[in-house]
This record gives sequence, structure tokens and C-alpha cells, in this order.
Amino acid sequence: MKDAQRKAPGMLDVARAAGVSAQTVSRVLRDHPYVSEDKRRRVLDAVAQLDYRMNTAASALSSGRTRTIGVVTMATESYAGAMTQSAIEHAADDMSYSVVGAQISNVEVDSISAALGRLERLGAEALILAVPLRTADSRVEAITQRLPTATIGGSPVSRARSLDVDQRTVARLATEHLLSLGHRTVQHITGPDDWVDSVERTSGWREVLEAEGRDVPDAIHGDWSPESGYQAGLRLGADPDVTAIFVASDEMAFGVVRALHESGRRVPQDVSIVSVDDVRLAAYCSPALTTVAQPFTELGRSAVASVTARLEGHDDPTTDVTLTPELIVRSSTAPPAGSA
Repeated sequence: MKDAQRKAPGMLDVARAAGVSAQTVSRVLRDHPYVSEDKRRRVLDAVAQLDYRMNTAASALSSGRTRTIGVVTMATESYAGAMTQSAIEHAADDMSYSVVGAQISNVEVDSISAALGRLERLGAEALILAVPLRTADSRVEAITQRLPTATIGGSPVSRARSLDVDQRTVARLATEHLLSLGHRTVQHITGPDDWVDSVERTSGWREVLEAEGRDVPDAIHGDWSPESGYQAGLRLGADPDVTAIFVASDEMAFGVVRALHESGRRVPQDVSIVSVDDVRLAAYCSPALTTVAQPFTELGRSAVASVTARLEGHDDPTTDVTLTPELIVRSSTAPPAGSA
């Protein structure tokens, strides 16, 4: 009888058992990336020992609601991912919902479907898929048939509301700006091939050059990291004919600027750079980056508005929406040397 009446363990119980703070427990359960492996293991061991999730789920079932939104994101430290996640969490909190996260290390269908299933088992009432699913998948469709879902990044999910930024317009704004300054052509450093955003930006860049009758150089592939930008910048910096580069993210652009400086090429006097995202540091590096800003806050808030409207039985205010990016001109672009 005493066992039946025993109070279900709470987050503080887990924290005491693991020897960490309640905030650390919260971060582990939300799959936050900035937790040491030792603390993560101790928290998960304590969760299993105390049966914390099971009792929490039982409590939610007794009330009929969990008021929890599950979010699938990439396990990266990218600014774009962090801003989108932050916007989702703030918007959910405004609606009195909590957020539980599942991070994945790749965008393969197996990883995405497993993450969605894990969030459903944890009691998520709705889902936001903030990673690009490249092809339709029956396992993903089955889960999103049961739970209201919004996608960010162009995933083909039939019952989900799709929210995205027009990535071809991102590339068009960047490439046309460089051509308008008088550059003969534009080099491109891409993101990973398995990201829809990266593929779309590459297509947009190529379309502009072809439409203008310009040479289309071979693209150099990066992985969103400053290091990959740095390595690509060393290659391009060694070519004196290179005068303009479209870089698929600000973080890669930081590496490019460093590599060009080490190669004796000045930005923008010798080489102009346009990148993407408008991270906070973009305005404060030297030179300040010309970049294409993306509306991350609007994406996150629109996704939350979509799924919570359906959970509350209201009309969904968000149909499929493609948001427009904005070119922010700063100091990293200029006419090519020797032009009038």
C-alpha cells in the first residue's frame, strides 16, 4: 500500500540522485548539446533508476494533456539551428507549452523517423521537424498522421504545415549583388550535399550565372563549419582570378576571410564575400560581412502557432509559407580592383 501511495519522483529527485543541478537535468532531458558526457550519463542513469519518465508520463495521461511540443534538430552548434530552437522555445512558452528536443547527427530517414518516434513516446502532443527530410517516408507519415506537425526546411510530409525560406532567392540576392558590382563571375562554397537548403542555394547561384551568360566555376563543398570555409578559402585565395565568393553560411565565411588574409588577399579590395544567415558576429568582424539574413524568429513562431492552433481546436493560421530573405550590405563587398 505504501508503495502505491509513494510520491512520483520529480526533477529534483533526479538531480540529487545524479549529483547535478535541476537545470542540468532539464538540459539532458531536452537533449541540449552543451552537457558533458559524464553528467549526461549520470542523469540518464538516475532517470532510469527512478523511473522518472514513466511516472511523468502517467501524470500527463491522468490529466489528458502533456502540453509538450517535440522538436527534431541537428546536433550542431550552428547559429541557424540555435536561433530557430530559441524562437520555438520562446513561442511555446508564450502559449504555456513546453518543448522536448531530439537531436540527430545526420539527416538520414532512419535517424529522423527514430527521433520522431522517441518524441511521441515521451508524450509530445505535436511535432516540429526542423531538419530536411529529403524523401517521403511511410514511418514519418504514420507519426505525423497522429500528431499535428510543422516542418522547417522543405521536408515532404503530406499532413504537415511547411514553413521555409526561399533558398534560391537567398542565392539570387547574393550572386546578383556581386555581379552588379562588376565581378565577372562568382565562386561558391556550398553547405553539405544532404541539406536541402544547400542544394537550393547552389541551384540558385548557378541559375543566375547561366542567365547572365557568365562562367560557372566548380563549387567547393563545405560542411557549415569555419574550418571548412578556411580550407576552401586557401584554395580560392591561391587563384588570382578569383574576385568574388558566395559562401553558404556566415560561419564558413569567417574561415574564408581568415584564409584570404593569410594568402595575402584583401577583403573586399581583392576579393568580395557575401554569406548567409546574418549571425550576430557578422556585423562586428573585420570587415563586416555582407550577408543574406533569414527570418529565424518568424519561422520558429509560425511553426509553434501552426501546431498549437490544431491542438487547441482552432483554425490553423499558418498555411504553407515561404518567407523572403533580405540582403544586408556591409563592408565585405566592393567593385573589383581596377574597375571604374
